[in-house]
Amino acid sequence: MQSNRHTIILMQTSQHRATRTFMDYDSISQAMDGICGLYERKLKELNPAIRNITYDISDLYNFIDGLADLSALVYDHSIQAYLPYDRQWIKHRALQHLKKLAH
Repeated sequence: MQSNRHTIILMQTSQHRATRTFMDYDSISQAMDGICGLYERKLKELNPAIRNITYDISDLYNFIDGLADLSALVYDHSIQAYLPYDRQWIKHRALQHLKKLAH
C-alpha cells in the first residue's frame, strides 16, 4: 500500500508564526503535486502577463529552500503512525514526481 499513504505537509512561508499552515493529501504524489502547484501559483502572481510559465527543478528547489519551514508527515501502515520527513526528502520526492510527469 505504498501509493496511498496519507501525507500532511507542514509549512511556514515566512518568519511570522501566523504563516504556519498545513495541507493534507491522500498520497505522497498528490502532496508533491500540491507543492508544485503552490510554486506555480506564486510564479503566476509574480508574472501575471506570462501565459505559459516554465521552470526547472533548481527554481523549485529555491522556492522550497526559501520557505521558513517545510516538512512532511507520511502515514506508515506497518506501524500505524506518521513518520516525519525533512525538506531534503521533499525536494527528492518532488524531483521524482516531476520526472514521472515529464514521461
